[in-house]
Amino acid sequence: MPRIFIFGLGYTASRIAAALTLKGWDVISTGRDGSLGFGDTGNVRMALADAGHVLSSVPPDGTGSDPVLDTYGDALGGKTLVYLSSTGVYGDTGGAWVDETAQIGSGRRVARAEADARWLARDARVLRLPGIYGPDRSALERVRAGKAHRIDLPDQVFSRVHVDDIVNGALAALDAPAGAYNLADDLPASQNAVIEEACRLLGLPPPPLMTIDAANLSQMARGFYAENRRVANGKARRVLGWVLRYPSYREGLRACFAGA
Repeated sequence: MPRIFIFGLGYTASRIAAALTLKGWDVISTGRDGSLGFGDTGNVRMALADAGHVLSSVPPDGTGSDPVLDTYGDALGGKTLVYLSSTGVYGDTGGAWVDETAQIGSGRRVARAEADARWLARDARVLRLPGIYGPDRSALERVRAGKAHRIDLPDQVFSRVHVDDIVNGALAALDAPAGAYNLADDLPASQNAVIEEACRLLGLPPPPLMTIDAANLSQMARGFYAENRRVANGKARRVLGWVLRYPSYREGLRACFAGA
């Protein structure tokens, strides 16, 4: 039975773990829903010794360090490594397309870019993810809760990906060459378009268009609007054989609405 150790069993990694379990993998993990505590170093190291694969979804901490590499890096040699990174490493491109050949580290996610580079230096499969959505975590929930905004930034565009497509990409990456892979859908779009589609599905009027200052967004949310880019997924398609189940937010939101 193949064994994988997953650091950080949260929203996305828990779905990867479930898919691997269905395929007969033995999954050991840390995180919110994990089987071990991250600081339980003795048992973590024992489990790592028996794992041929390791996946980390743990982001850099507040000091910019990668907790997994700093604590357990010496135990990762000879294993197939997968790291869930972020397309935020590319920074702002003014709405232009970006692929894996682009320079990283120029945006606001400096710590993430440094961690990304450290995992690449270890021959990991680094999956760069844009905005993640899926069941119970989509524009539908924000609209229902009255927390959705439409911001008057007409040229702003983002990429996103459904969590089920990340799962398929991660499983494919386990047998793929090391390197960076963008896992983004085919249709970068404004956040306004996504909110409007969610409202249409729910039969609700869209929230009013407002300036970013009037929306009273958190600093994290304002940072989201500070960058503008389209993320290309051609390498993942070619090398991983990645096929999108939800090629755009339209199909993805419909599936969330239907409870798929």
